[in-house]
Amino acid sequence: MADQKFNAKIKESMMQGMNMKDEEKLYKRNGILYSTIMSPPENLDALKDMEAREDDIMLVAYPKCGCNWMVGVLRKIMSASAYTLPEGPPLIEFHSPDTQKMIAQMPSRRLLATHLHPDNIPVSFKKTKMLVVFRNPKDTVVSYYHFMNNNPVLPKAESWDKFFSDFMSGEVGWGSYFDHALAWEKHMDDPNVLIVTYEELKENLLEGIKKVTDFYNFTLTDEKIKLIAEESTFSAMRTSSKTSHGNFAAVIFRKGEVGDWKNHFSEDQSKQMDEEFEKKLAGTKLGAKLKYEKYCQ
Repeated sequence: MADQKFNAKIKESMMQGMNMKDEEKLYKRNGILYSTIMSPPENLDALKDMEAREDDIMLVAYPKCGCNWMVGVLRKIMSASAYTLPEGPPLIEFHSPDTQKMIAQMPSRRLLATHLHPDNIPVSFKKTKMLVVFRNPKDTVVSYYHFMNNNPVLPKAESWDKFFSDFMSGEVGWGSYFDHALAWEKHMDDPNVLIVTYEELKENLLEGIKKVTDFYNFTLTDEKIKLIAEESTFSAMRTSSKTSHGNFAAVIFRKGEVGDWKNHFSEDQSKQMDEEFEKKLAGTKLGAKLKYEKYCQ
């Protein structure tokens, strides 16, 4: 029943997008673009009053860095720890003011998530542990490009070249990848922040899940963690999403590959991204964690 309700909501949003002009699907607020359908101004206004709890499970990820994948992992961890969670995406900016009031009444522990820049996350979350997922920028922009073109809630990208240019200038939903990265770089040594990368999760998902369970103080057996890892590979999640996400599954879980950027980038675009990374993140702890030379050169 819960899946049916969630799928009905997805279908409603997709139909709304199909009946809206592309130029109306994004709006700018304080210099950042947001989805008109999923994150209207009233949602963001209401977030100012959202009260976080110290035991909230808070996931933060720039769009197309593995948010939906990690939501699935966290759901399995919490379910195995005897927590019952509501269906639907836990992104706080997707919740209407009324839904936010319902979230305020939910029992602990709550699973919440966001694509918001850290400066725009409600102040009350400063007391909450945050799991932050990043992905190398070249695969992120490719995944984002396909997401735009296959998601009726968002405007179609005019072309790969145009979208790449918009991404590099931060003129995409939720703002600049590099602005997000620089903001989180300041929290690399914060004990209340665990930053993991999409690539390290692909390399060793079992170890990644162990880190997350330890970070949030969940007590699970090695056997249970192993089972969660087996059920949380990208291919397994893509298969199960056909039930949980209906027609939207193919939009959210496309390829999940590392290195797909090589099928899209021109030599000049690759050089431009390399120069931007060098300027913004080279020599930083987050830059080192992203293993840019391994995955993007």
